[in-house]
Amino acid sequence: MPASEIAHAVLARKMSALAATDAALARIARHDPVLNSFTDVLVDRARARARAIDAAIAAGKNPGPLAGVPFAVKNLFDVQGLPTRAGSKINRDLKPSPRDATLVERMEAAGAVLVGALNMGEYAYDFTGENVHDGPSRNPHDTTRMTGGSSGGSGGAVGGGLVPLALGSDTNGSIRVPSSFCGIFGLKPTYGRLSRARSFPFVSSLDHLGPFARSVDDLALAYDAMQGPDADDAACTTRPIEPVSALLAQDIGGLRIAIAGGYFQKNVFPEAKEAVARVAKALGITRVIEIPEAGRARAAAYVITTVEGASLHLDRLRKRPNDFDPAVRDRLIAGAMVPAPFVDRAQKFRRWYRAQMLELFKSVDVIIAPATPCVAPKLGQQTFVLDGVELPVRANIGIHTQPISFIGLPVVAVPVPLDPMPIGVQIIAAPWREELALRVAYALERMGVVAAPRSKGF
Repeated sequence: MPASEIAHAVLARKMSALAATDAALARIARHDPVLNSFTDVLVDRARARARAIDAAIAAGKNPGPLAGVPFAVKNLFDVQGLPTRAGSKINRDLKPSPRDATLVERMEAAGAVLVGALNMGEYAYDFTGENVHDGPSRNPHDTTRMTGGSSGGSGGAVGGGLVPLALGSDTNGSIRVPSSFCGIFGLKPTYGRLSRARSFPFVSSLDHLGPFARSVDDLALAYDAMQGPDADDAACTTRPIEPVSALLAQDIGGLRIAIAGGYFQKNVFPEAKEAVARVAKALGITRVIEIPEAGRARAAAYVITTVEGASLHLDRLRKRPNDFDPAVRDRLIAGAMVPAPFVDRAQKFRRWYRAQMLELFKSVDVIIAPATPCVAPKLGQQTFVLDGVELPVRANIGIHTQPISFIGLPVVAVPVPLDPMPIGVQIIAAPWREELALRVAYALERMGVVAAPRSKGF
């Protein structure tokens, strides 16, 4: 049941919050042994929270627009009473968190019920959803395939119907990739729009937090619940709340929408081309624009990612190198050895690239691009062949997401339900214009072009 329907039923006293919570816990108990989306299930906390919501409603109070809606969070969010493991072995030795992350607090202030923490790639340095410590999260449309990462458990839990909403993080594509592979909607907001306070960082200058859902309505409800400045996150201290739920149905006929050409039309499998073509046809758009130097933007994103990530983990690398996923450890060590002039050049290019994109958005409102080059690869798959060239899977899944998050643009990933596997398309807007991307996503959903397909057996 969608989050909006659950909240309506709970507020109308047609369903109790406890019943909605118990139903989610039952789905998790039944299906998560296969999907491996959860690392922690918070049965007692969730049921206590649900009972409090039911008591508030019985007393004539309104718990909020997400009343009784179960949700779960990537395990890099602080959850009171749990160590914030961030997909790692090392962090399990941390003391339990004394307080929830800001976004968890805001979701619960809107009436939602936290039911657990979700599997993820180690320290968020991952595009596959394959965790060496907790095992891989599995794609609900084909459990032999990846969910994508690093928010793999979030994608699998929502795609498999275990919860209607989940939260994840996106540094280089970690919301948009699982959304694409698992056939769901995901929102990477503008950098600084949603607070990251009390979440475990990866690359502070690139990290975003955001929601996953099975409909645009639900995505917007969660986004609205989490908005607002937060003095505990220096990047999120000034923007006012700008609700979008009431704007979704506004006509998009006057919007200037274009297809990303050049770089974004290369290195894609036929299914990615087909998904973009379907979206473009439905919107009636033929204009193609060139995003300048997108390939260099991806390269610069790699430099900044590996250097900032290495800096964060230097002490762990020195003291506990054998407790890392070897693939993550080796990339972080490589990042620690990148010469300073390379980083300086990457940051200078980043400023130039952002200025170029802002200039581009003077003539266009929304840009359409692939979310991933392919549908979900098989678990353990190391390479794929693009344009006759064999490429490593892990390094190239984010080929189309990295040039966008590099400068913090807002993106809605929408699922195109191809057969046998779904694939996502990015709807990209200018900074702080999340409502434009969400309105286009909503229109496409109403047309039936994008939708979260029901997963097999879950």
